[in-house]
Amino acid sequence: MTAPLRTLALTCAVAVALAACKKPEQQTPPPPEVGVIDAKPQTLPLQRELVGRLSPFRSADVRARVPGVLLKRVYQEGSEVKQGQTLFLIDPAPLRASLNASEAQLASARATYANAKVAADRARSLAPQQYVSKSDLDSAEAAERTALAAVKQAEASVTSSRISLGYAEVTSPISGVANKQQVTEGALVGQGDVTLLTTVDQLDPLYVNFSLSVDELSQLRAQQARGALALSGDGKATVNVKLSDGTSYGEAGTLDFSSTTVDPATGAVSLRAVLPNPQKILLPGAFVSFQANLGERNNAFLIPQQALQRDSAGGFVMVVGADGKVVRKNVKTEGAQGGNWMVSDGLAAGDKVVVAGVQKVKEGAPATAKPWTPGQDANGQPAAGAAPAAAAAGGAEKAPAKPEAADKAEPAATESNKQ
Repeated sequence: MTAPLRTLALTCAVAVALAACKKPEQQTPPPPEVGVIDAKPQTLPLQRELVGRLSPFRSADVRARVPGVLLKRVYQEGSEVKQGQTLFLIDPAPLRASLNASEAQLASARATYANAKVAADRARSLAPQQYVSKSDLDSAEAAERTALAAVKQAEASVTSSRISLGYAEVTSPISGVANKQQVTEGALVGQGDVTLLTTVDQLDPLYVNFSLSVDELSQLRAQQARGALALSGDGKATVNVKLSDGTSYGEAGTLDFSSTTVDPATGAVSLRAVLPNPQKILLPGAFVSFQANLGERNNAFLIPQQALQRDSAGGFVMVVGADGKVVRKNVKTEGAQGGNWMVSDGLAAGDKVVVAGVQKVKEGAPATAKPWTPGQDANGQPAAGAAPAAAAAGGAEKAPAKPEAADKAEPAATESNKQ
């Protein structure tokens, strides 16, 4: 081989080696596609999950107001009673005797007064002719006045005795449910004190007693001053009670009292709501959990729960900015509502909050935003867990395919796979 040919062959070999060693250029991957929602400010109810204790709307002690022996209980324990209904009978014999004695004293006082009045009238008629002295006239009139006072005192004694005799029938001061008796028949009651016989509780409606910490209440009032929320006054705020099985109680209560002082032992402010109880399902003394609607929150945002993330700094969301890059925004939440988080601070109207594909984005990196709908991922496909559910629902509604249709469908699927 001649020198020019050897040189040409060497040059070709070097070119082939350089081409083999040259690495292909690396292509930059496209920005990830993520599902986003537009943050829209809303006026949302201000709700709190709280626990309270039920108490009777009214509770009255039934006591023996006169001394005597308890003869009989005339009501059924645990039954409904009406106001003024007789519950117990106390032996009336001593009280009736006292009334008779008072009436006798009254009759004697009236007779004495009649004699004194006649003597006074006679002295007044003879005084102008000076048949009686001035001293005798004064004495006759004083005796008349004393006798009249004795009559009034005797009348008051009769009235008091009649009242005491009426107390021999112990009646219910209110309408409600009468509890079990505290004293058995034959016991001496009312001797030196007012003996408790039973209690009557009004169970419809009931009171729900609860409290809010003074710090939380101060924050709510500060936000109201800024216009961020509007607190409802007494009679407008409502409470929705949850039963022990998790279901909602059918009647809604209304807030009717809020204390103006702070309990120094708990650092909380006492509140109370009135709750209808027509079926007597709820009982006093029980603790209940409920949702209190205390007003309305202005300019709040609802975001799906999967969009919110947390770290040591608190809650945050990822937002796709106008330049297509992802930005972290720290947010403040005010609890969940309807499967969404309610955000009160940290978001602005129009922010594109990343919901699907949160794990694929990084702060400062670009991302392609696509509208997100519940149950779908960023590519518009059913999210993980949604497809099986949909398939199950569809399978439950559709009848099983006939064998012939399945046989025909199988070759078509095979041909599709080959293509």
